[in-house]
Amino acid sequence: MQNLGSQKKPMYPIEAVDNALRLLQLLRDGGSLRLKDAAAELDVAPSTAHRLLAMLVYRGFAVQDESRMYYPGAAIGAGPAGLGWTRLLRMVAQPHMEVLSARVNETVNLMVRVGTKVRFLSTVEGSNALRVGDRQGSVMPASKASGGKAILAELDPEMVRKLFNSGTAEISGDSIPAQEYAAFAHELDAVRRRGFAANFEGTEEGISALGMALHNGKGEVVGALSVATPVTRFRPLFDTGLVQVMTETKRQLEGDIAANPA
Repeated sequence: MQNLGSQKKPMYPIEAVDNALRLLQLLRDGGSLRLKDAAAELDVAPSTAHRLLAMLVYRGFAVQDESRMYYPGAAIGAGPAGLGWTRLLRMVAQPHMEVLSARVNETVNLMVRVGTKVRFLSTVEGSNALRVGDRQGSVMPASKASGGKAILAELDPEMVRKLFNSGTAEISGDSIPAQEYAAFAHELDAVRRRGFAANFEGTEEGISALGMALHNGKGEVVGALSVATPVTRFRPLFDTGLVQVMTETKRQLEGDIAANPA
């Protein structure tokens, strides 16, 4: 049988990839999905469907509630992040991230803001047995991630207020109620003054992070770096000079960003 239309099935399809993409479509179009329904739709064993869904959860394309129902994750609705520029930013940042990770022996992330979210472009993991894992491709609320808060603090306060009171923010679950916004704005003021933002289990239980905004040669904010650690190691690392080490990395990286304009 020949399918009509411009989208023709590849000659050598990869079944596991096709099944994962079909699950994404089911989540996107149906709004929720049970494991047994996923297995039936794909005509695979429940264990196979569970492994596929687990990977979608890991990468932020699905979430699971207490009833074990799957729902679309933040990554499904996140818009493009300007691919040409982000590729260049990743390339320029990678050696600096590797050096920073080696110096602090913790996980380093590079992220950019997309609306009310931050998208993790790259991760360099630390070598500790207990460490924060790879977040590349993950999407998190900018108002909770340390790098996201560092970026937001660099923007016009009125723009930030409108951003988190918009219909888009409400749909994505990122809107900040009026009674809570004053405290959030005060936090961003403090981030702006000290030059870094912290996240104490705001995005994931057991994880803390320190984030700093990155600028191009024109002084415009283009992304952020963060160092993420198990919460028990954060304070000792902070007290032994994490801010100073990150500030040095940020200065050197921004020099390379300025030398490689988009």
